[in-house]
Order: sequence, then structure tokens, then C-alpha cells
Amino acid sequence: MNREDFYILKNGIIYFDNGATTLKPYILAESISDYYNNYSANAHRGDYDISLKVDSLYENTRDLVKKLINAKKSSQIVFTNNATDALNKIIFGYFKYNLNKNDEVLITKSEHASNILPWFLLANEIGIKVNYIKLNENHEVTLENVKKAINNNTKVISIAHITNVVGDVRPIKEIIEYAHTKNIKVIIDGSQSVPHKKIDVNDLDMDFLAFSAHKMCGPTGVGVLYVKEDYMNDIKPIIVGGGMNSTFEYDGTYEYNEMPQLLEAGTPNIAGVIGFGSVLNYLNKIGISNIEKYEKDLKKYAISKLKTIPNIIIYNEKSESGIITFNMEGIFPQDLAIYLNKYNICVRAGNHCAKILKDELGIKNTCRMSLYFYNTKEEIDKLYNVLSNPNIINEII
Repeated sequence: MNREDFYILKNGIIYFDNGATTLKPYILAESISDYYNNYSANAHRGDYDISLKVDSLYENTRDLVKKLINAKKSSQIVFTNNATDALNKIIFGYFKYNLNKNDEVLITKSEHASNILPWFLLANEIGIKVNYIKLNENHEVTLENVKKAINNNTKVISIAHITNVVGDVRPIKEIIEYAHTKNIKVIIDGSQSVPHKKIDVNDLDMDFLAFSAHKMCGPTGVGVLYVKEDYMNDIKPIIVGGGMNSTFEYDGTYEYNEMPQLLEAGTPNIAGVIGFGSVLNYLNKIGISNIEKYEKDLKKYAISKLKTIPNIIIYNEKSESGIITFNMEGIFPQDLAIYLNKYNICVRAGNHCAKILKDELGIKNTCRMSLYFYNTKEEIDKLYNVLSNPNIINEII
């Protein structure tokens, strides 16, 4: 699907590492080059034509994000450096001031480091407790286990919509609905879901959502934080400076701007945000729903092929996302990834920034292939043929 839009694919590369970052269509580079070559002014700082053009295109991207996730207002959309930055901004700019000692935050052992380490740090700073929602036998989150994990001290649930190793699609709507009956706020890491399925923040009643542009064909260095209207006036900036204040005086008095500028101090990644806008228009033409359906069919095909290979271990055969995590008996994951590279096949090997998932999987490192709409059954066939080599262990060792 749309493979002709990705120049890198002309090099014969088979790219199965979309969970880390996706490939970029040529329109992204064209959009970024256009900014740098033809109207490279700052944003929200000038009263001349090219600066006003920057403002218009920059805010147009904000509107596109608003429509993508069905937010009520563009002011609910904050541009960040990435999903990690977005999570940190809300954890340290809101929850640091709205949680007390012994308040509990629930996460899971399959979360990305960016949704674990900030909570650990906050636990050290103000004494909150971090506990875990138990995963079922398929390493998935269920509403039942969420209910079992909640107690009178639970104030926050912070989980990924889709995890980056197990690839399980959490029942987010039901979890949020139940959490809200207990006055529990919910943060959603949408890094692996927003690029692959339609997200409606109003229907899901999300409190906070974080995701990255680079995982959906956009530029690196651009992330998004969505904030529910209820909390927009209670967030404090963790970075202050130009662009986020309306005034300050010599005597130390100052006044900050409202959201979203409040959390966008300094000159942003203007070219990246504008480029992200061109990519969002591109993805809209393809259709997020079409991407989701295509990936599901591709995942089903990949599983049907891979599971016939002797000595392969698939850890998440039943997950609904386009992520497949596997190992081969007798081969260290990094060695397998290096071997696949000889055939121009790119997969991820390691712990995938989910370092405590080993407690659930019983193994520290795995190989991960993650699909996107430009992958094909023919590419999966090539991976199958390489992994089916009866001499693969001898060739690697």
C-alpha cells in the first residue's frame, strides 16, 4: 500500500521495525525543505508575510491533530518533542502538584520506560506508590484485573493503549469508564495506537493522551499531548521562557499564557510540525481505518507463516496489533537480528524499553517485527524463507 511514496524502499530494504519509528514519505522531506528554503521565519513572533505563513501552517497542523483524535478544541493539543516529553510534561506539570504521599499510581510491567521512570522519580520526590495491574496468561490487561488492582488510594492509571512488545490492545474505553466512577484519572500512551487505529478522545473520555509523530510517518522531534478541558487550567509548565509568557517585570512578577502556549516554551520544531501537517493530510487520504484493516490482515498472514517454522517461539500470537514478538530456540535475539540484516530485513532485538516485562515473559530479550501499511505479504514470505533455513543455527553460530 502506497510503497511508491517511500524512496527508501527502492533500496530493497524490508523494514519491520515500525514500532520504533516508521519510514517517511517523500512529502515530509519536501514540506520541511520548503519551509527552510522559502519561508524560514519563527513562529508566533513576526508581523511580516513569511512569519504569518509559518503561524498559519503551524496552527493548521494543530487543527489537523484535533480532527485526527476528535478533540473539542485546538487549545487542547500541545506540541512536544515526543511522547516521552509529553508524558513528562503532564506527570511533572500536573500530577506532581495533585498527588500526595501514599497516593497510588497503577501501571503494568509491559509499559515503555517513558511511562514508568517518571512515576518512579515522582515516587522518590513526593512519596507516591507505584503498583502494577496483573497481566493475564497472554500478558494482556483485562478490565477484571484493573478492578482487582484498584484500592482506596488509587488516584491514577497510566497505561499504553497498545504495548510495544506484547502488542495487546487494551480495553481502554471500559477501563476509563470504570476508573472515572472511582474518581481515578487515566493517562494513555498512544504511541503504538494513534498511528494504527482511529482514536476518539471524546468517545473514550480520555483525560490525557501522548503520542509521537515519528511513529506515524512524521518527523522525529515532534510529539503531541492531549489534555481534557477539565484540567487545562491546572497544569504548570516544567520549562519556562520565550513564547509561554504574556508579561514579566523587573520586580519578579510575571504572567503566563494559557494552553497550549503555556507548555510550548522556546522556539519549537517548526519545520517538523509543519511537515507533520503534510503527513497528516497524507494519512487522511489513505484512511486510518484502511490502515488498521490492512495491518490486521497482514498480521494474520505473518502469524500463519511464522508459526510453521520449527523452533520459533511467538510470544503474542493472539494480540490484535501489528506487533509480533518472537525468538528462535538456541539463537540469541541480537544474533538473529544481525543475521536477518544480511538479507536486508530489519527487525528490533532487545528489551524494547520494557525492561521489567521480563518478569512476565520469563525472558529478557526478544526479536520484534512491527508492521505498517507499506509492508507486504511478499516481504513476509522473504522473512519466512530466511527463518526456515534448516541450517540457520549453524550459519549464525
